[in-house]
Amino acid sequence: MSRKLLTISVFILSLSLSGLASAQTTTDSGADGGDAPTTEAADGTATESAAPEATATEAAPEAAAAESTSGGAMAGTQKVQLKNLEQKVNELKEKIFRSKARLNLLKETVLHGVIAGSKAIIRHKNEMGSSFQLVKLIFSMDGAEIYAKGDDGGSLDKKKDFEVFNGSIVPGNHTVSVLMVFRGHGYGIFSYLKGYKFTVRSSHTFTAGEGRQTDLTVRAYEKGNITTELKDRPAIDFKVNLFSVGKGGSK
Repeated sequence: MSRKLLTISVFILSLSLSGLASAQTTTDSGADGGDAPTTEAADGTATESAAPEATATEAAPEAAAAESTSGGAMAGTQKVQLKNLEQKVNELKEKIFRSKARLNLLKETVLHGVIAGSKAIIRHKNEMGSSFQLVKLIFSMDGAEIYAKGDDGGSLDKKKDFEVFNGSIVPGNHTVSVLMVFRGHGYGIFSYLKGYKFTVRSSHTFTAGEGRQTDLTVRAYEKGNITTELKDRPAIDFKVNLFSVGKGGSK
């Protein structure tokens, strides 16, 4: 009887030691391996922890913010490109408008001007004082540009009297528009004038008669007196002379 009790005791002690060894092995494996803890379900299936998914969720807002910043920069670039494109389109429209007006004037001149015998001569005269230097000059007839020149070197200002147009035109009313830009000119204590620019515009309508020649002189001059401010002095006037046109275009 005593032997049986001893045998049973040894068996129970062996089972206890085996269980302790198994628990120690499981604990060491969890600490050394670094794997996520598992939970055993009722049916014995091991389920991994959801910790990695939480990390992915935290990274999502950062990725969304980066994507939003990138999208904003791209939208800004596209807006600048569209604005530049719109400006180029407007400039192109303006060039097309001027070309069409010039073409219409040329067509009328070719089809009707020579037959009708109407002619126009337009002259520019610069009678401005030494305080003003002409740097830009534009003449237009009926919306079509017939003369344009810009020069900061002074050569345009030196041409005090010259012809800007000489040709046949259609009988009827015509409008000549002029734009002049002057820069202040001076030396010594008056050198500050170089920093000023003065723009003056004017237009005049004349009637070209059939078989007649119209001489139009456009004169730039200073109005007022010594007390008149510089900005109010530049002015333009128009002088018209009519002549009969004979055969061969003679007066």
